[in-house]
Amino acid sequence: MDLIGSEDEKNKVDEIACLPALSSQDISVLDRPGYIPQHFLKDFVSTAAGPVPIIECPMQFKDHLGTFNARCGISRNDYKVAPGLYGVGNPDESSPVLVSANYKLSFDHLRQNLTQVNAWILVLETFGVNVWCAAGKGTFATDEVIKRVKSSGLEKIVKHRSLILPQLSATGVAAHKVKKGCGFNVTWGPVRAGDIPQYLANGKKSDDAMRKVTFSMLERVVLVPVELKMLLKPALLTFIALFILSGIGPDWFSVQQMWSRGLLALLAGVIGIISGTILTPVLLPWIPGRAFSFKGIISGAVAGFGIFFGIINNLSLEMLIPLVLFTTALSSYLAMNFTGSTPFTSPSGVEKEMKRAMPFQAVATASALAIWLVSAF
Repeated sequence: MDLIGSEDEKNKVDEIACLPALSSQDISVLDRPGYIPQHFLKDFVSTAAGPVPIIECPMQFKDHLGTFNARCGISRNDYKVAPGLYGVGNPDESSPVLVSANYKLSFDHLRQNLTQVNAWILVLETFGVNVWCAAGKGTFATDEVIKRVKSSGLEKIVKHRSLILPQLSATGVAAHKVKKGCGFNVTWGPVRAGDIPQYLANGKKSDDAMRKVTFSMLERVVLVPVELKMLLKPALLTFIALFILSGIGPDWFSVQQMWSRGLLALLAGVIGIISGTILTPVLLPWIPGRAFSFKGIISGAVAGFGIFFGIINNLSLEMLIPLVLFTTALSSYLAMNFTGSTPFTSPSGVEKEMKRAMPFQAVATASALAIWLVSAF
């Protein structure tokens, strides 16, 4: 690396950059960036508070692969960067300070939009949780902002006293307490990182579009893979149990009946999963109702009834009812997971919907199972 600064500073940076790879626990103890020579580490810049890592903004193949894995739920809980101060471009004492979470997906989304910007990025310890969820959980919080400002020596690095925080972190941060705790004012940036260059060019002013929260089809569909990944183990166990229960009948247990009825139960489960995790989010704006769980009921009932009555039209009523009921309940439960994936719904709204929907889902599932068992006799 072409390091900047005195010989002592260069030796200090060499010591930091050349340490062996450390575990996530070690990183939390060291509590500063730069200890692991990550692929996005470009250089170090000398500051009055010591060397600060400069990172590359363009996303590399390794970043895209990590994003793909995180979207699919692979090692998602450990996908994070060390908290602390980073720089992009050629930051100086007048450059803006952008605050972000240490979930690498959030970190990458921010840095890939800063290719033409000179700025500092202050990364908080959110334990690998994104900005909005971390604000709700209390990790993207007032005390953490104050702590990182002080530990990074930010007051020695910039001459201004302004922090730009994501708008979606507002529920977790009290601006007046940050000012009192570390002397820095809080300015709320735009909702999307992609608007930050224009926001800075406008003199830190947002238009209405920058403040508007969206939940577009792409933003909904991108959540599907991780939902499916989380379902693999419970779905497998559920399907095994359904096959076994489907074999119970007048002869106590029949392998032939297990396969014939079990495949129908399996199909009901697959329809419920597809309806709750794919159809509902894709068709969200066009499905009647406000609650995600209710939308899941509609999509599950329509899909289940359409398959079992419209296509497999030789089923008796006592078999049709439990299959559609199970499909509906499962679809409603899985669709409800998306309630916590959008800031359109507050934490209290999520809790309220769960209290209303889960009793129905439990009763519907129990009723479907009871009718399914009785219909075999």
